[in-house]
Amino acid sequence: MQPKANETRATPSPCVSLCALNDEGFCIGCYRDGNEIRLWNTYSDNQKRQVLNSCQRRASLDQAFITL
Repeated sequence: MQPKANETRATPSPCVSLCALNDEGFCIGCYRDGNEIRLWNTYSDNQKRQVLNSCQRRASLDQAFITL
């Protein structure tokens, strides 16, 4: 079922069920910090999108340090 024009879809959790915090305090699976994980269900969709943007930046920085 498609959302109506005036409805918005909820922002999904970035959790990938790989839950462990690294030395910097970020989840190695979704790159949220402990507070972002704990408070996710209380955030507005706008706050969730801000967290997702932060997660993307953290993931990009983490990938920059991977050497082959």
